[in-house]
Amino acid sequence: MSTSTQTSQPGPGVSPVRRSKLTRGQRPRWLVPVVGVVAVVAGAALAALVGFGIALWALFAAVIFLVVGPLAVGLIEGSRAGKDSLMTFLVYTAFVLAVIPLVSVIWTVLVNGVPGLTGNMLWTSMNGVTGLQDNTAGSSGEVVGGAYHAIVGTVSITFWATVMSVPVGLLTAIYLVEYSQGGWLGKAITFFVDVMTGIPSIVAGLFAAALFGMIFGPSTRTGFVAAVALTVLMIPTVVKNTEEMLRIVPNELREASYALGVRKWRTILKVVIPTAISGIASGVTLAIARVIGETAPLLVTAGFATAINWNSFSGWMTTLPTFIYYQIMNPTSPTNPDPSLQRAWAAALILIIIVMLLNLVARLIARAFAPKTAGR
Repeated sequence: MSTSTQTSQPGPGVSPVRRSKLTRGQRPRWLVPVVGVVAVVAGAALAALVGFGIALWALFAAVIFLVVGPLAVGLIEGSRAGKDSLMTFLVYTAFVLAVIPLVSVIWTVLVNGVPGLTGNMLWTSMNGVTGLQDNTAGSSGEVVGGAYHAIVGTVSITFWATVMSVPVGLLTAIYLVEYSQGGWLGKAITFFVDVMTGIPSIVAGLFAAALFGMIFGPSTRTGFVAAVALTVLMIPTVVKNTEEMLRIVPNELREASYALGVRKWRTILKVVIPTAISGIASGVTLAIARVIGETAPLLVTAGFATAINWNSFSGWMTTLPTFIYYQIMNPTSPTNPDPSLQRAWAAALILIIIVMLLNLVARLIARAFAPKTAGR
């Protein structure tokens, strides 16, 4: 049985193009981008007719993309292929709709935060800054006061929370995967971890404040108390992510290590953890990103200060989330809130940058400690 082919006559220096019956009637590769462009343009036109809005534009574009895409495929490849491509275009649409809010948030923070990202914002605190300076900022054009003290507090509190939560979460996950063997203690730990995953953040803050209040007296507010509250929120995330990463390590690796006479603890340390280190690092980064933007537990545990405090074990501390909250809710100058809003947007941009840097550091650590392969 032979398949007839046609070979076009190529120009000089061009390889021949072979077309067969098996490749005829297939959608071109440029179909999806073209349909997407048509949907965006047509969606903008329809949105303009009824009152233009970003949300309405995205809705019209998504509907047009979902309708025109499968119809175009059906005309080219047949009705069966058109119906089958409906799910493909639905996945494309869902992806775009999921990315739009992320891009919108990043763009909004960049547009509003970059103008306020000055030297004063990065290297000065709000100590001594009053409404008088903000009232004169409109004429001078320079906003006095910054978030240096909040940056110090955020890094310090997050550092201590990570130091406390990562070892506890990692060892708990190792016990659940390697030692529990489905026992009652492992089931109880899993149950309480699931419960802790869903507790409100303010509850963790109240727990830490009450605990240190009973030990050191009421109204005890320090950076370390806030770190304990964030630890309560971080541990469940670290445990669940680490547990999942350890479970996907092939048992053949453990059995090969045992066959060589290596003890279990050393197998876990030298084989299991290095194999899963990339996922573990991602889980730790996710846990940090989960708590670094918390505001409610920090208001009741760390308080709010306008000066720089390097000591996490004494005195009130300010973090970027609480700094943003107070700049918006209680502007330094109620009659001229624009400087406070500028500081708030710049602090939000700094917070996003810190999370991105932490993600980069986690990836570098995972790459450094990952098992070496033949190609590396």
